[in-house]
Amino acid sequence: MNDSAPSSHRAADKVEIAIHLDPELLDQLKHLTNDPSKIVETALRQWLRGETQRDDDLTRTLVKSPPVPPRGEWND
Repeated sequence: MNDSAPSSHRAADKVEIAIHLDPELLDQLKHLTNDPSKIVETALRQWLRGETQRDDDLTRTLVKSPPVPPRGEWND
């Protein structure tokens, strides 16, 4: 498929499927967009490419504060 094709042509190339989602998950998706299928499609593409970079509290690495210099070495 050509990347410069009109978006209406791309939509015609898509296949409609039905999936079962948890109602709470669907509510969260609806807060992000009126078309949850875009989020599902993007997530599947990223997953298939191996792009699973999560950004939540359990996956963030903490940035350590720089050490405090010993007394008398402050740049006053």
